[in-house]
Amino acid sequence: MTIKRRVTVLGATGSVGTSTLSLVKAAKASGDADIAVEAVTANGNAEALAALAIEHGAKFAAVCDERAGPVLKEALSGTGIEVGVGPEAVVEAGQRDADWVMAAIVGAAGIKPLLAAAERGADIAFANKECLVCAGDAVLAAMKRGGGRLLPVDSEHNAIFQVFDFERPHRVRKIILTASGGPFRERIRAELKGITPAQAVAHPNWSMGAKISVDSATKKNKGLERIEAAYLIPVPHEKIEILVHPQSVIHSMVDYVDGSVLAQLGPPDMTIPIASTLAWPDRVPTPIEPLDLAQIGTMTFEPPDEERFPALRQARESLDEGGLATAILNAANEVAVGAFLNGHLGFLDIADVTDHCLQSTKAVGDPAALEAVLAADAAARNTASERIAALAT
Repeated sequence: MTIKRRVTVLGATGSVGTSTLSLVKAAKASGDADIAVEAVTANGNAEALAALAIEHGAKFAAVCDERAGPVLKEALSGTGIEVGVGPEAVVEAGQRDADWVMAAIVGAAGIKPLLAAAERGADIAFANKECLVCAGDAVLAAMKRGGGRLLPVDSEHNAIFQVFDFERPHRVRKIILTASGGPFRERIRAELKGITPAQAVAHPNWSMGAKISVDSATKKNKGLERIEAAYLIPVPHEKIEILVHPQSVIHSMVDYVDGSVLAQLGPPDMTIPIASTLAWPDRVPTPIEPLDLAQIGTMTFEPPDEERFPALRQARESLDEGGLATAILNAANEVAVGAFLNGHLGFLDIADVTDHCLQSTKAVGDPAALEAVLAADAAARNTASERIAALAT
């Protein structure tokens, strides 16, 4: 049976976005899917977005950065593709008539477009974990109102979805999120002081954007995934554990009360979880080479180290605290990672800024209310910027 989809890709020029569109093209060419592209968006890479919109026959293309608007309009002049400019145009992309939306905008900037798609009932394939970390209650409420499905693209959560018994969650003993360990898994903490941005973005297994790669290096990525899992999976968050698995072959596991541990395995390539969400609950072929366990030979595991990588502790404590703590955590981390990538902050100081914000930022309100989430986000960003300036003096 041919899979039919009308899709929108929010964050089309990023790693996940381009992989999604490549998979869409391959699935159409093979005859496994009948897919039409409704809308594509980018932050400011107008030339790349225009090329993708033309190649995939999108009806609408939008850039968030208004400075990129003239370039996009000129590139798409005469094509018949509608053009939108500014943050509200990206939200409009989420509102357009697509039954499946890839939410791949990095950071808190992706919240409003995702909510727009959720409110109208689209299935959301989300690669932006920050949306659930910041505004998980608001996202789940919007999904419930709209009636769509929330389908995780993160390889770990996608793996859990494939092996979790949603009809009997009480039979689950624990969830095990696997972590590659990142590029500095074997370094002692003292050796991390002089880490450069170039070193931090060089992940040993995965090809990712700069921000996510730094999060992997600090282990913040895995901490955020733990928070994300708490919203996605119907088990108490105390049952969600992290296990370091350097080979990145087992993407996560579910431990059941009878002693069975079910795992999803695959090569470390985001094409696989993207394909899973695009076809869910069906499957489509991908160009990924089959997993060769004999060639891999050995798989190893080790516990995470919260002392060397305090980002894991910060995420765990924020999840325990609840309320708006995870929104503060995410905002502080986004600002700190941005400062690190720009050469204004040391690698170890990322955790310092986050701890400072968690202790100093005052935020009250209903975590299910977007206004409260955005206020906490703004307050944490301000506190983080002040802390970065103080560390630089």
